[in-house]
Amino acid sequence: MAIPDLTNYLIFARVVAAGSISAGARELNMPKSTVSRRLTELEDEQGVRLLHRSTRGLKLTDIGQAFLVHCETLVAAAEAAQQVTQMVQETPRGEIHVSSPYAISQSMLVTLLPEFMALYPEVRINLMVTNRPVNLIDEGIDVALRVRPFIEDSSLIARPLADSPGTLYRSPNRGDVARVDKPLRHPLDLVHYPHLSLHYTSGRYRYDLTSKTSEKLTVSFRPRLITDDMIVLREAAIEGLGIVSLPNYLCEQALQDGLLEPVLPDWSLPIGIMHMVYPYRRGLLPAVRVFIDFLAERLPATAQRSLNTI
Repeated sequence: MAIPDLTNYLIFARVVAAGSISAGARELNMPKSTVSRRLTELEDEQGVRLLHRSTRGLKLTDIGQAFLVHCETLVAAAEAAQQVTQMVQETPRGEIHVSSPYAISQSMLVTLLPEFMALYPEVRINLMVTNRPVNLIDEGIDVALRVRPFIEDSSLIARPLADSPGTLYRSPNRGDVARVDKPLRHPLDLVHYPHLSLHYTSGRYRYDLTSKTSEKLTVSFRPRLITDDMIVLREAAIEGLGIVSLPNYLCEQALQDGLLEPVLPDWSLPIGIMHMVYPYRRGLLPAVRVFIDFLAERLPATAQRSLNTI
């Protein structure tokens, strides 16, 4: 069965309500000839006469009267559906699916999400915390936060938020790090120390370092602890279990409290870009749109406060 053109059903109901083809055409803002043609098409599709037309106006046939009841139901349903979308446009509501790495979730979103949800009480957030790259389309994610050395070229909309520099950290006076009897003045001295690391899918564990004089050096290492949880890495470093590369915003408090210290301050690691990605720019639900705008305003300031302490 072919799908009917519901526009003709709506035109039929509106013309009958208006009392004439001319009045119906004015209400629908359509040419009278178009309305008349559409009604003829509808009757041809149904194989019956629905209206008697005369100079005195319109008169429904018996079958037209019964047919009108269902057309009016369709019109009412369409108007109700339109009201639903209009209500959503007026007040952000509904569920947002968000993906974030552990570090950003535990150091930034932990304070920002409650603030956002207080501003928009009708919005629900489903937060997936993972360090793996998620497929937004396949996994139904509205907004994903990422930190990469560059913004990947893809069909996604990518919005940079802030630079996310990292530093090599160690405990200043405890644990296995303190027991290494070897000065740490040059990147090559790192080979004598234990190390902690995120999981690298490539299986190659290394530091890519650049000096203040633009000298570049790569140092490979074999980590004694590998995990996707940066908080675990930070706490392990505080306990002196090894040297670790971590984003500065995650080590702000530990640095202030003297629990961690920078390693090789004259050498820097590649700077990551903290950004959020979403599948498309147009047609975003209001809840998603206000969430994107909120993060775009608040996350850079939150990250910058961390950077100012380093």
